[in-house]
Amino acid sequence: MLTLKRDMELLRDILIAIEESSHDPMTWMDLKVAGRSTVELAYHVQLLNEAGLIEAIDLSTSDGSHWEPKRLTWLGHEFLGDAKNNTVWGKTKARLGDQLGSASFEVVRSVLIEQAKGLFS
Repeated sequence: MLTLKRDMELLRDILIAIEESSHDPMTWMDLKVAGRSTVELAYHVQLLNEAGLIEAIDLSTSDGSHWEPKRLTWLGHEFLGDAKNNTVWGKTKARLGDQLGSASFEVVRSVLIEQAKGLFS
């Protein structure tokens, strides 16, 4: 049985992949992330869509769930602006420790912002 849990590292990887893609944002992109299954990707793309960080399209069929990203939203760009900095992301992960996967998005975002502000102090 497959158990899916929110994976903040994967969410970050997906956001980075979308930002770095040269696809037309009016169409969906065929997302691939090394070492990740299509089921994991579909689940996390759906989560990002629900959170308002991306626009995505539901291509699910009776064979299973399938979500593909289209583009980052304003909020997605804002989050990624801090999260793609490896120093900021590393400090955020260190601060949250084992709670990174279970902390609310708002908590992760607030720690991320706090760490990013530290770069400019």
